[in-house]
Amino acid sequence: MARAARASGIRFEDRTLAQTLGALPWGLILMLISMALIGTAALYSSTYTNPAEAALPARHAFRFSVALALMFVIALVPLKVWLQAAWPAYFVTLAMLFGVEFFGVTGGGATRWLPLGPINVQPSEFMKLALTLALARYYHNNLPNSNGRFFIHLMPLLMICIPAALIFKQPDFGTTLALFASGGVLIYLAGLYYRVIAAVAVTALASIWPVYQFVLEDYQRERVDTFLAQLTGQAVNTLDDGYQIEQAKIAIGSGGWQGRGFMEGIQAQLDYIPEQHTDFILTVIAEEFGFLGATGLLLLWVIILVWGLIIARSSASLFGRFAAAGCVATVAFFILFNVAMVLGLVPVVGVPLPLISYGGTVMFTTMACFGIIMSVHLGRDERLSSQGVI
Repeated sequence: MARAARASGIRFEDRTLAQTLGALPWGLILMLISMALIGTAALYSSTYTNPAEAALPARHAFRFSVALALMFVIALVPLKVWLQAAWPAYFVTLAMLFGVEFFGVTGGGATRWLPLGPINVQPSEFMKLALTLALARYYHNNLPNSNGRFFIHLMPLLMICIPAALIFKQPDFGTTLALFASGGVLIYLAGLYYRVIAAVAVTALASIWPVYQFVLEDYQRERVDTFLAQLTGQAVNTLDDGYQIEQAKIAIGSGGWQGRGFMEGIQAQLDYIPEQHTDFILTVIAEEFGFLGATGLLLLWVIILVWGLIIARSSASLFGRFAAAGCVATVAFFILFNVAMVLGLVPVVGVPLPLISYGGTVMFTTMACFGIIMSVHLGRDERLSSQGVI
């Protein structure tokens, strides 16, 4: 059906609802559902012995159901609408981030939420997607006539740095890194010269000490100190800052190749690892299903992300390519950083594993990203002007 539509030149809006739903990448959707089911099972195994957390798996499944519906809604919106909405979404979200500075709600030592009537929203999460769409539109409009000039990349860099600075101040280091990661990927894909990349890398390395000394909060410096101590083999206080990562390593090591079996993990059942149902859920999977199970999970994510990149490459418009690639980069950052954090390769900054960890924020962001990717898939034959379909 999808091939027939493609061959006949049928556009997104010319399909019936049934044709549109049939043209969706259902193999990709089923893999996303499988991920959420794996997460629900891992959450059940890690929380069923704790009455206070026994409801978390059901909440996780319910949130995914809502997020899945959101993904379908986003996917069914024509790509030209996302093109037209890119700049408004970015500037409205940026205004909300400035609003957090003056009217933000504080919780857990961070001011990240903006009160809107009866609810509090977290604009930094909206910015992940809004920035991707805005950068995609910028390059869609400007890249064809740039002639490879370096100056075309200055505006995207500013578009990344302004919200990143506001989010870092909240503080939310994980989201700050996510913006730089996804935005940096799009700038690279737009043809940034390697010598410029090298200059940026040197500048970043030179700024590490000033940022550590004068920008990071005390608790952030403590996490970095603990990470460096563990990385270099120095003694750390395993009852304080180093406790979580040490217990994570024990859980991963005890799983061996095949694991202890579902609901048989000692670290998980005795709740030795703080936040094991959120940022450290991978330790539960590694202990109960071993190296093979954890590796299989990550390989499934690789397939999902590669599928997203294939969709990006198939788009006839620059906007579609950049939007889908930026969404893939956003999700990939969460996965790579979470795995590296659990393995002790980077400091602990609170980055969950998408669709597996408990928590609605990253889940909705992830599914919204895949909604955009599927919208790109459905509109992959549309050649968009700066305003809409040519």
